[in-house]
Amino acid sequence: MKNWIPLKTVSIALLGLGLLGVSRAADSSRPNIVLVMADDQGWGQVGYYDHPLLKTPNLDAMAANGLRFDRFYAGAPVCSPTRASVLTGRANARTGVYQHGNALRLQERPMPRAMQQAGYATGHFGKWHLNGLRGPGVPILGDDKYHPGRYGYDYWLSVTNFFDMNPTLSRNGSFEEFKGDSSVIIVEEALEFMKRQTKADQPFFTTIWYGSPHAPMVANETDETAFAHLKESDRNHYGELVAMDRSIGNLRKGLRKLGIEKNTLVWFCSDNGGLKVTPESVNGLRGLKGSVYEGGLRVPAIIEWPSVITKAEISNTPAGVVDIFPTVADIVGLPKNAMLQPQDGSSLKGWIEGSIPARRKKPIRFRYMDAGALVDNQYKLVTQKLGSGEYELYDLSQDPKESKDLYSARPEVAKRLTAVFEKWSKTVDASDAGKDYPEGRLTDPD
Repeated sequence: MKNWIPLKTVSIALLGLGLLGVSRAADSSRPNIVLVMADDQGWGQVGYYDHPLLKTPNLDAMAANGLRFDRFYAGAPVCSPTRASVLTGRANARTGVYQHGNALRLQERPMPRAMQQAGYATGHFGKWHLNGLRGPGVPILGDDKYHPGRYGYDYWLSVTNFFDMNPTLSRNGSFEEFKGDSSVIIVEEALEFMKRQTKADQPFFTTIWYGSPHAPMVANETDETAFAHLKESDRNHYGELVAMDRSIGNLRKGLRKLGIEKNTLVWFCSDNGGLKVTPESVNGLRGLKGSVYEGGLRVPAIIEWPSVITKAEISNTPAGVVDIFPTVADIVGLPKNAMLQPQDGSSLKGWIEGSIPARRKKPIRFRYMDAGALVDNQYKLVTQKLGSGEYELYDLSQDPKESKDLYSARPEVAKRLTAVFEKWSKTVDASDAGKDYPEGRLTDPD
């Protein structure tokens, strides 16, 4: 079962252009926003890509009713940097989150704060991992300098890092013990938050960040049973994904029960590429979590918004988590100064409304530790050592597994993308030195 990429997927997923089934209905009121993110779910670990073992009926239903991204990218190949990009619309290296466990600088202008100022109730549920701690997830202290409330969340039920069965979580700084699947628990709690805001007639911005299927994998016995022929770690891995998918179903059902599903935008994705499990979690792409090749960066993603997306679509144009904040800002009408400049993402509002062009203005660019990459429609530039001048070039429309380096064979493309990447990288260096902040320097001693 190695290197499996269904032909029907290849034919539509890697061309950099395309659109299926456009149908739109305008919605004039401000929508509720729900951002949902898996932890270490690989690009291939969904039923709608014909995974031979894993069934994800609720994600499949989202994809069948929403905008499915077949080329969607994390902010980096590991978790904390991607989370920083989600909240800021900026490359992680601009924000001080170079690696997992780094704290997001308090000088940034994060999305929840902007939404809070725009009159939204804001809530965070689940994994945080932006407060400078590594290791297993533990409840977040109320006096933590970098807890979610410091970034604009009114309400939070959170843990520092990964969490599994029977978790202990922190509710605005007070510790509570829970019984059951962590993914199901945080969705139930998030729905209670949404219910309160709905009764108060206040729009909400809710972040649900799972701890699944991150190691250590612990699934309930029922969810393990379907994978009895696999080794224990893989049984638990898939079992966690089954529970997470079930919680997606609970979320969708809960929104319908509240009568708010039509005007609620739910955006699902994963935080980085997959882990090494059998069959390959990345659907035959090169690399895994931690790599800037496709397997480490490309993740599943779906937007469901029934009042606006009235017929399923598939986007083959590159997009990424850096686009989330600009898109939400555009939809809600946030002022330009709500987002710290420079922004690395672009608004996808037009895509949601039915027009998906090639990506012209801003290619998707990455800097993770010593490595870097740039995705420009069909082409991808890769370097394993920043500043070395050594690059690789791939045509993803013809070579989705990044097996043939074209850097020498296509000198014009290589020269153009190298110049774009290196110019951008210099702006990241300036950001990292604090030049983007009003003070013109870094003020956070940590």
